[in-house]
Amino acid sequence: MNHRITLTISSLLSILFFSLHWADEVARGLEPGTMSGFGGLVILAVWLSATLVFADKRWGLVLILLGAILASGVPVLHMQGAGLAGGRVATAAGAGGKFFWVWTNIALGASGMLSLVLSARALWRTWRVR
Repeated sequence: MNHRITLTISSLLSILFFSLHWADEVARGLEPGTMSGFGGLVILAVWLSATLVFADKRWGLVLILLGAILASGVPVLHMQGAGLAGGRVATAAGAGGKFFWVWTNIALGASGMLSLVLSARALWRTWRVR
């Protein structure tokens, strides 16, 4: 099994789930859809570039690792307080679609953790080879 291909696929899935989760939060009014979200676009662009263009470089793997840490942390942050389906999500517009919001949290966490393990493994191999 080629772990680089698996890393690319898991990282792309994390990026997809992150963007779906973010879009759902904006659509529900949980996050503002203003210029303050531009930082999130930059993060996604850098993460996507690291995955598709620079994954063969050590610093590309470091960026993928950082993205994986962020992806793994999103569900943890949302589990604080009222939990995944409580608090503002329960009363947000379109609350009937809570399932999608919760699912993207879980999928993002799982794909992020897989990317974290695979990128750490790839980084370890680059340092070990030297």
